[in-house]
Amino acid sequence: MSLPRTAAELAILPPPPPDLRPGIGCIGAGFIMADCHLPAYRDAGYQVIGLHSRTRETAAAVAARHGIELYDSLTALLADPRVEVVDVAVPPHLQMAVIERICDAPRRVRGILAQKPLAGNLADAVRVVRLCEAAGITLAVNQNMRYDQSIRACHTLLAGGHLGEPVLATIDMRAIPHWMPWQAEQGWCTLRIMSIHHLDTFRYLFGNPDRIYASVRPDPRTRFVHRDGVCLSILEYGDGLRCSSWDDVWSGPAREGAAEAKGIRWRVEGTRGMALGTIGWPDYPDGSPSTIQYTTVDAGAEWIQPSWPERWFHDAFRGPMGDLLTAQATGQPPALNGRDNLWTMALVEAAYRSAELHCAVAPAELLAAAGA
Repeated sequence: MSLPRTAAELAILPPPPPDLRPGIGCIGAGFIMADCHLPAYRDAGYQVIGLHSRTRETAAAVAARHGIELYDSLTALLADPRVEVVDVAVPPHLQMAVIERICDAPRRVRGILAQKPLAGNLADAVRVVRLCEAAGITLAVNQNMRYDQSIRACHTLLAGGHLGEPVLATIDMRAIPHWMPWQAEQGWCTLRIMSIHHLDTFRYLFGNPDRIYASVRPDPRTRFVHRDGVCLSILEYGDGLRCSSWDDVWSGPAREGAAEAKGIRWRVEGTRGMALGTIGWPDYPDGSPSTIQYTTVDAGAEWIQPSWPERWFHDAFRGPMGDLLTAQATGQPPALNGRDNLWTMALVEAAYRSAELHCAVAPAELLAAAGA
């Protein structure tokens, strides 16, 4: 079989939506919106109308920076007939209330892009999905690591059969995130904010696992009360595939005076080949593209190493909104649709349950118990 060798052949970028005209109204003015969503939408040619956030001063600065309108209230944003899609980027424990307001608005928008995690727990995530389904609003979830260029390249290799039957996949993260103040109020840390990216990526590449076994410990640097600092997860698939996510937010005493050793590396081994990659996020804001190198039995002793200028932050953020806009244009569900994302939420919930019970937990059983 012909082996893809270029970034274009590996489909590292999603196709653009067939219609770029729908107006986008944005809720939230934090880092993710200001530095990731809005720059990505600008570069992609999406039509952002304006922005609202509960902190007016911050919202005004972000709106001015990006040359978009400022809405004084959520009611005003939802009443604007130009706004067909709403991009919600607020803390997860506040997201359900915002989406409920959108669903109850007299003038109905057509689509919502929600931030991950969809809610603070699986039960609330199920409620959010039901709210949108009842209102006839298309819901997508911003699981943007699926649009990291190296992950999309790996997906192309797997889909083309170039790596053969998957045997083992790993993601090894050594990074020091910036925790948000609202996380201290929630009492949780890594699994719902960082690990969720990796667990969802395994779902994107390989489908839904049968079970997950997770072990966690607090991060010594994080001062608020939490259990899920350093998190180790193993996913079991019925066909024998095993995946592991090692999420180390301690990464040694780098902030305390030692040298840094951070990065995110992933690896997929199959019966016909293997792919190794890095994720370029940990050195943000300087930034670097993610990478991939791969070899197969057809390539012999050669390692193929395509490259590209695009980066996860912020280039990949055009993908989830583009997915929703494409769904609006075609009438098909977005790939990142809310009901499918309940599996990712259940996988995270199962990781918490596993760490508590010290045994493997099946996410499908949690979904069934939640009535999803």
